[in-house]
Amino acid sequence: MYALVDGNNFYVSCERVFRPDLRDRPVVVLSNNDGCAIARSNEAKAIGIKMGAPWFQIEKLQDELGLVGLSANFPLYADMSDRMMSLAAGLGHRQEIYSIDESFVDVTGIRGDLTERSRKVRARILQWTGLPTCIGLGPTKTIAKLANHIAKTAERKPNMYPSHHAQVCNLGTLSKPELDALLQATDVGDVWGVGRRISAQLIEAGVTNALELSRLDPATVKARWSVVLERTVRELQGMQCIEFEDHPDDKKQIACTRSFGQPVTERRHLQEALTEFASRAAEKLRKQNGHAGQVLAFIRTSPFRQNDKQYSRSAIVPLPSPTADTAQIAEAAIAILHTIYKPNFKYAKCGVMLLDLQPATRHQYTLDLEDEVLHNEARQRLMQTLDGVNKRYGRGTIKLASSGTKTQRSIWQMKQERKTPSYTTSWDELCKVRT
Repeated sequence: MYALVDGNNFYVSCERVFRPDLRDRPVVVLSNNDGCAIARSNEAKAIGIKMGAPWFQIEKLQDELGLVGLSANFPLYADMSDRMMSLAAGLGHRQEIYSIDESFVDVTGIRGDLTERSRKVRARILQWTGLPTCIGLGPTKTIAKLANHIAKTAERKPNMYPSHHAQVCNLGTLSKPELDALLQATDVGDVWGVGRRISAQLIEAGVTNALELSRLDPATVKARWSVVLERTVRELQGMQCIEFEDHPDDKKQIACTRSFGQPVTERRHLQEALTEFASRAAEKLRKQNGHAGQVLAFIRTSPFRQNDKQYSRSAIVPLPSPTADTAQIAEAAIAILHTIYKPNFKYAKCGVMLLDLQPATRHQYTLDLEDEVLHNEARQRLMQTLDGVNKRYGRGTIKLASSGTKTQRSIWQMKQERKTPSYTTSWDELCKVRT
């Protein structure tokens, strides 16, 4: 038996914890460079704002309907996610964090009323963090995901599903007629694992809801569509096909890319950005105790600026030996930049990707073995110290000189004109209470 705990409109909810004045108002959180809506409050959805709506198109609704647009504050969201997940873990034996606002919890064998237990955990998360959640339970991960969809929809649109399924929905306790009725009321495109393209194909084939999908023959589904959809059908039929991953696999690639807040033309500014992105990628690599064998770097102009000259180029260089050393990775990225850079272009984005990843426990040495071992051990200690200081005092406390000063970085950094303070991750931005 599985439970899926999901934060409601998570980014907006995180903002509302520290901004009570945003409650009951239409709010959207915007993507990098304040480009488009990536999270919407229920009030924003009610006035017709679609996911991905460009800010320049909906900006006028600020005056017309009181819309509030906020820049994404990812450090805040990550910290609030950690707090929510630690409380959600108390629901069962094991936890699989699926995304920043979702986690599966294994509740198999837990005695008592799981629905009531889920309601208590939900209430605790709301009281201790201020974050509203919905919880879905089912005998497979797909059914638990579907139960969560019903719980969220019943809370927001009680005319679609019975109101007693709002906030917490347990599909594992229903009779077959009750379950079939809910499956029939669910569009096939709302089932986890059914993408937009497959959904259109299923509807064309006469499969319009989750009940009809669950009644398909798995072998036929595999032959006509894919093994992924076959697995979804079997899960809807109650057969566990998707493994529970309480220890997620290491990433096969690590990338750090950003669009600039304004066009960049100078190579030195691109070098600063690539150094910063290489440093972040190397930090992520060390967190999974890995080494990279190759580095990819790219630069490109904006395809949306039709009047600008267009240029896009990338290259890959192998490292002398696999490493997670920030300096070596940044040096490789800068070497690529010197090769692919062309002047007189307005660059809009660049990035670094680490390839050929392998465990740090696997070593590759040259013939000068003794000196290289000592050098690698010293560099490893240096990187550990770097990560420790930056974790304690904040990202960027110690960085490579080639990433530039704060003033220099402002040229290529993202535009975040509407960003709220980092209430929980920066001492300088803590909330102040006045009496």
